[in-house]
Amino acid sequence: MATTRTTDTTTLLHRMYEAEAAYLAAGGPGVASFAPLAPFFAPDVVLHQAAALPYGGTWHGHAGMTDFFLAMSAAWEAFDMLEQEFLVTGETAVVLTQVRARARATGRELAFPILQMITIRDGRITEVRPFYWDTATIAEACTQPAAPEV
Repeated sequence: MATTRTTDTTTLLHRMYEAEAAYLAAGGPGVASFAPLAPFFAPDVVLHQAAALPYGGTWHGHAGMTDFFLAMSAAWEAFDMLEQEFLVTGETAVVLTQVRARARATGRELAFPILQMITIRDGRITEVRPFYWDTATIAEACTQPAAPEV
């Protein structure tokens, strides 16, 4: 029985990441509809992003997820998830994603891993906790340097 749940959860996550990639490829927030992503997330989903990131904070519900994607899109011109590894046990999944991204403000390109702890209940994602190895480098890449004082 656990195998079926693990397989179902892994399938759910693969489909969600495919929907997210299609959403971003279609123009993302403000252009594409969040509707294809909505079924993967519980209405009261909570996303916790590190405060040091340009899109840091806690995002609640589908409206919060839409706002998060707007903030993330403002930070990144490109955000490609290259490789992913999944570990699923019961209602908890851990996903290691290798990312290649280009910051919108600076044009700087970075490659970095993100480790996400995801909680799934009743076939929907209820909580996401991403962990970044180096939030300072990501924040710096996404921030235009201040103009020198004259």
